[in-house]
Amino acid sequence: MALALPDDGSMLLGNARVHRSHLVTPVGPADAEGFHRVTLDIRAGRVHAIRRYDPAAVDERIDLAGRVVFPAFVDCHTHLDKGHIWPRQPNPDGSFGAALSAVAADADARWSAADLYARMTFALRTAYAYGSKAIRTHIDSHTPQAAISWPVFETVRTEWSGRIDLQGVSLISIEEVRDEAAFTALARRVANAGGTLGAVTYMVDDLDALLDTVFRTALDHALHLDFHADESGDPNAVSLRKIAEAALRHGFDGKIMVGHCCSIASQHEDDAASTLELVRQAEISVVTLPMCNLYLQDRRSNGTTPRWRGVTLVHEMAALGIPVAIASDNTRDPFYAYGDLDMLEVYRMGTRILHLDHPVGDWPASVAGVPARMMGLDDAGFIAPGTTADFIVFKGRSFGEVMSRAESDRVVLRNGRPVSARLPDYSELDALMEV
Repeated sequence: MALALPDDGSMLLGNARVHRSHLVTPVGPADAEGFHRVTLDIRAGRVHAIRRYDPAAVDERIDLAGRVVFPAFVDCHTHLDKGHIWPRQPNPDGSFGAALSAVAADADARWSAADLYARMTFALRTAYAYGSKAIRTHIDSHTPQAAISWPVFETVRTEWSGRIDLQGVSLISIEEVRDEAAFTALARRVANAGGTLGAVTYMVDDLDALLDTVFRTALDHALHLDFHADESGDPNAVSLRKIAEAALRHGFDGKIMVGHCCSIASQHEDDAASTLELVRQAEISVVTLPMCNLYLQDRRSNGTTPRWRGVTLVHEMAALGIPVAIASDNTRDPFYAYGDLDMLEVYRMGTRILHLDHPVGDWPASVAGVPARMMGLDDAGFIAPGTTADFIVFKGRSFGEVMSRAESDRVVLRNGRPVSARLPDYSELDALMEV
């Protein structure tokens, strides 16, 4: 049965299931999956109160009949500038190397301001309809692309203010940091745009020196850091450890997020454990990208089956108190041919790939509250009195139900009002796909 909700930003939603990981303060007992059955009192677009559900209470509640309610999603690692180019620039063999070449060719030929604006806006319309409230995107920032892409990012961020909190991260290879003058100029651009400084790290002879430059520059410009690291199955790829050592060496007190970290899953357990202890000490947060890494990692050209999943040690990290988030990564581009910035799909796939169930634990927070804290967002990722009433009301009444269907009939609430936005049609991008 369709759920009809008022459009005035005020309502009582009774008999809702909210997971403990999404609540700042528990409300009554939780069931075996960690859900609290509550009534959400929403007034003028904000959460006024959360009460333990009392079926005998006499009020004007809307009965959700036990539906699961999530806070709006937070997607902390995406590539909006690459998104949706697959139809015009596919990856011929699905490999990482071919993806790099394909994206570089497309960027050189097609990444004008108009092209970027159209594809980024399409992506945000999609994410908004699915229920995302905040997104961090990496922005290819080599010369001359940075001069095109960052102004587009700033325009789009302004236009989407109030609907999606958009953050930007510079993306260059660690070897580009050798040109310190150019890197300093990029850091100034990033700082002026209110962005985050980032780079792709991998094993080069001068990695320690290059990381020292990154950390010094971030400190000089009061910037947070966000790295891609060790996106391979090579056990000798240890740039995550190098990043942690550099953070401790420089006494860095800003936020550090590191994505991928695949290779640590191939390392000896003692080596991996010592690296994770340094990550914990350096207060680094990690984001795993299960769909893209499953797609790219261990892809073979000889017709044999991949032997590993290509994801990082999320359970070991969580056990140490290292914050771990799950995010979308690439969408319909040479790095990942699929995806639609639907964080429910990401969480469902992550649960299957990473075994984030039996028990569910606090993993639901990995697509909401945990990435919100990583991104420095105060009013996102949790449901608590005083927070904005930005929710997703699913039809499913348990994890088993929510995780088994696409929930295409979910109801997205923003400021306590149902969102009427619908998914944009791919045909809207057809003109951009003409070769």
